[in-house]
Amino acid sequence: MKQVVVTGGSGKAGQAVVRDLLEHGYDVLIVDRVAPAERACPVLNVDLTDYGATVEALAGAWAVVHLAAIPAPGLFAPEHTFRVNCASTFNVFQAAVLHRLSRVVWASSETTLGLPFDRVQPAEAPIAEDHFPYPESTYALSKVVGETMAAQFARWSGVPFVGLRFSNVMASPADYAAIRAAQGNPAARKWNLWGYVDARDVAQSCRLALEAATTGSEDMIIAAADTCMAMTNAELLAAVFPACRLRPGTGPHETLLSIAKAKRMLSYAPQHSWRAAMA
Repeated sequence: MKQVVVTGGSGKAGQAVVRDLLEHGYDVLIVDRVAPAERACPVLNVDLTDYGATVEALAGAWAVVHLAAIPAPGLFAPEHTFRVNCASTFNVFQAAVLHRLSRVVWASSETTLGLPFDRVQPAEAPIAEDHFPYPESTYALSKVVGETMAAQFARWSGVPFVGLRFSNVMASPADYAAIRAAQGNPAARKWNLWGYVDARDVAQSCRLALEAATTGSEDMIIAAADTCMAMTNAELLAAVFPACRLRPGTGPHETLLSIAKAKRMLSYAPQHSWRAAMA
């Protein structure tokens, strides 16, 4: 079996990724600072800001899914978030190249696109990967730096890198309850163009990225197929972003974070919607 190291495998998205990989026959090693709620595979406690420990953790792996990071802005001081995320990502990328891993899949973020769209508002929606980079926090900036590092490591080494710009991850009934609470108020979740993604679809995207025949470094948005609102896209944009043009052919509830690239390059097909979860 091919061993995949999943950094951050004890986290919200990480647990779903680990479960999916195990179900599809991969040998998985979790590398994290905390133990998972359910121990279904070996776990290695590693501080990824320690380069030597990171190199040791990735030895013998076929590929790595790098999810470990401070997961959002505002949790720590801006300097700490930037330093930890950049250092740990550099160490994982460098170790992957040193060991000549077959592939690096890693968690970038929708925040690179300009969230919460206060300073730079979208001129057209759905927005795609070319609406970049507009980091509005040191967290988002750390992800932009990660994408730049990935491009250069791929260029230097020939190891393929895939950065997945995850939308707001839903993994529990409480997560979906927040969507229910936002209904009728288009401003409540305008900060990411009413986007979200189920953790199980995050897991699907990571596995597909491991198996895809991509080269170089590719970055792509991973979101659900729909918005998280019962209001139509035309109604949402008119209420919050009236100057934003809705691209012709966009469905009334189709995601405004375009997943066309992920569909094309990974055959990504999100399976889970809040509409079913809330039914």
